[in-house]
Amino acid sequence: MSGAERIQKDFVGYEYKEVTAENGRLSFLLDGYENFGWEMDQRLMESGQGRSIPSQPKKTVLRLKRNRKIINKMELTRLQRHFEACVDEIDKLEREKNSAATIYALAVGIIGTAFMAGSVFAVTAQPPYIVLCIVLAVPGFLGWILPYFLYRWVQKKQTEKVTPLIEAKYDEIYEICEKGNRLLY
Repeated sequence: MSGAERIQKDFVGYEYKEVTAENGRLSFLLDGYENFGWEMDQRLMESGQGRSIPSQPKKTVLRLKRNRKIINKMELTRLQRHFEACVDEIDKLEREKNSAATIYALAVGIIGTAFMAGSVFAVTAQPPYIVLCIVLAVPGFLGWILPYFLYRWVQKKQTEKVTPLIEAKYDEIYEICEKGNRLLY
């Protein structure tokens, strides 16, 4: 710079937010938060601070900033909380796809193991009860084989049941983001 030339910048006070998210959802969340006035903190991105979490390799911390004197801040904050609640509900619904299937498969597997234990006790008894051993071993083996197929079937049914609810939540999120975007511009 020559002489006393100095560019004067207007002061902007920022508020900051950190959001921990799975890597597959980063773009979705970033797009959503932009509708409430948040933007990526480019200084932290350039310096490489806080990218992914070492203890959780599939998670990343988004560092966001927003002008403190943004217009309609209270309404934007209310819409942002609604957005975050909808994202949490989607996460819960996604987990629900597998949780019921896991419970059913584990229950059948445990019952099969109980039958197999009965079969072992029957064959090790004095005198051995071979017929009882065979009778108990058949449902035991079925209890070990069926959980895989039961898991897949229940997961498919849960996915069919939950997918429309997830889509409805995404539609709700898009409406919330649209309202927030209109308040910004």
